[in-house]
Amino acid sequence: MPEVPAPTDNERKAAAEVLDRLKDRYPQMGTALRYDDPWQLLVATVLSAQTTDENVNAVTPILFERWPDAEDLAAADAEAVEAVVYSTGFFRQKTKSVIALSADLAERFDGTVPADLDDLITLPGVGRKTASVVLAEAFGVPAIAVDTHVNRVANRLGLVDTKDPTRIEFALRSLYPEQEWDGISMRVIQFGRDVCDARKPRCWECPLEDLCAYPDKNLTPDS
Repeated sequence: MPEVPAPTDNERKAAAEVLDRLKDRYPQMGTALRYDDPWQLLVATVLSAQTTDENVNAVTPILFERWPDAEDLAAADAEAVEAVVYSTGFFRQKTKSVIALSADLAERFDGTVPADLDDLITLPGVGRKTASVVLAEAFGVPAIAVDTHVNRVANRLGLVDTKDPTRIEFALRSLYPEQEWDGISMRVIQFGRDVCDARKPRCWECPLEDLCAYPDKNLTPDS
């Protein structure tokens, strides 16, 4: 795992202020993906790559009704699964991943999702981001998931100075106490969707503007 410089007291204070303001904006925040158990969340998170949560939520009820557990999905016909998840995009690769991870779960973990990051990332199609979402949301295990929104917002705010997702994860871990980890990602992700847009950030209405190190701020609605 990467070594990151220990943050200064001032950096910790600035990071704490960022999280406090995000908590004010989003007092209760969790994944928008709908699920009934850790396996469903794991599959839904894999399907959510490069699409919206709404798209995933539209197909998972059908998917889980036809294949209600890991053993069922592991034995599913790939073309049948592809037809269900088609609208989420990259449907062939996603189908391959969810069938393979379900087979691996059935064979190695008796169909039960492990509450351990090192075990989770051994499953096909499951990286640190997906594993961290499952740990934080389904198990309440402290974890920080780094997606494109977290990457962008953390860099713009000056919380981190790297584009590498794993280094960002560990830098954020060092900035915040462990008990705060599972409340960070979903708030930052939603903030990235609502305000800190990749192309046209809404800096004029940003509650973090005075803390933000981003040099190309968009301070007027018409710019």
